Amino acid sequence: MPTYTPRGRVLIRGANILDSTGAVPYPGDVLIEDGRITAVGSVPQEAAAGDDIEIVDADGKTVMSGLCDAHTHFSWNNSADLDGLGTMPVEEHLLFCLESAHTYLDYGYTMCVGAASAKPRLDVVCRNAIEEHRFPGPRYLANGPEIAVTGGALIPSITKFADGAEGMRLAVRELVGLGVDQIKLSMSGEEITGTLHADDTYFTEEEVQAAADEAHRRGIRVCAHARSAESVKMCVRHGVEIIYHASYTDAEGMDMLEAAKDRVYVAPGINWLVGTLYDAESFGYPQAAAEAAGYRHELETAIEGLKEMHRRGIRILPGGDYGFAWTPHGTYARDLQHFVELLDFTPMEAILAATAQGGEIMLRPDELGKVRPGYLADLIIVDGNPLEDITILQDITRITHVMKDGRFHRAPGQHHYRGLHIG
Repeated sequence: MPTYTPRGRVLIRGANILDSTGAVPYPGDVLIEDGRITAVGSVPQEAAAGDDIEIVDADGKTVMSGLCDAHTHFSWNNSADLDGLGTMPVEEHLLFCLESAHTYLDYGYTMCVGAASAKPRLDVVCRNAIEEHRFPGPRYLANGPEIAVTGGALIPSITKFADGAEGMRLAVRELVGLGVDQIKLSMSGEEITGTLHADDTYFTEEEVQAAADEAHRRGIRVCAHARSAESVKMCVRHGVEIIYHASYTDAEGMDMLEAAKDRVYVAPGINWLVGTLYDAESFGYPQAAAEAAGYRHELETAIEGLKEMHRRGIRILPGGDYGFAWTPHGTYARDLQHFVELLDFTPMEAILAATAQGGEIMLRPDELGKVRPGYLADLIIVDGNPLEDITILQDITRITHVMKDGRFHRAPGQHHYRGLHIG
């Protein structure tokens, strides 16, 4: 196993600091010692002295926190064959997951929230390997296969089935036994299936309550695929912390989300809707078919609902469903562009959602997601100002440095293996 040696001292000098407090970026330096940020802005000359310090000249580039994807699937394998997620041999699938983790980090994503794995232990094994410094990757919260009721699975080959309250309790217990950080309920449909519709709801109140109660009793959070209006309200009623999609949230659900905004996160995965509508034709799903299935209607409805959530201060985080053929790994920051162009976020608001609020959803708000003294040194250096052009965060050549734990994962002139997904 590779030896992991914590970095000593690093001084990033002459940066434009975007600290994710909401402050306007300002010029200054960032001092890092033993993996944590110890000074930001004006660094005393004596603190930066000595032969044991590595000096990095930022030359006016933007220094900011690493990014967060709040709806991550390491095991989604860039394929248009959805059932192939289940038939891919586990050995090759694990290698793919590790490559996905590497790709996330290459693109400046230092925080990821697992939103379901295609096989029971893929997420858990990847998380453990990253934490043990055996393979590079972001800080990760692992999930297991999503839980669905009979007749309600979006992709049956990767689903854990459970029915009734006791069935839900058993399924949650089994996943907790694998070592997951949260569980996933697949509560509503998805139009691409052809039979399970996004505004349908498949769980009963008793099933959601039993799953959530069992998870919370064991200290595990719950997330849910919840596109329908009723599934969103079920999530709020039963304490589901992370709601994925929420496309058809109605007026009652909007009020409920607002009342619960201090404990609930919405991660809409907006790029899945955009990509499925506009980018899937060359992979066998023409735009006409996507429109006929309802994806244009869902996108338009979701945009209006998410704008209203944003106006009400409900936390909306970027990320979601990257790893399909038309939403491939490595294109993660498209969500930030959609937040600005479709959801009326300012570039600063989009970056705060991907950084400071990323630290919150990772349950480490006091040490992740900001460029502040005491925070972990998970940073990126960007050639340009993302507040002026949010799309530069999609360009790996503009993300010149990636740091995690005070060590450079990527830097100019540094030889390193790139994941197979990167072009």
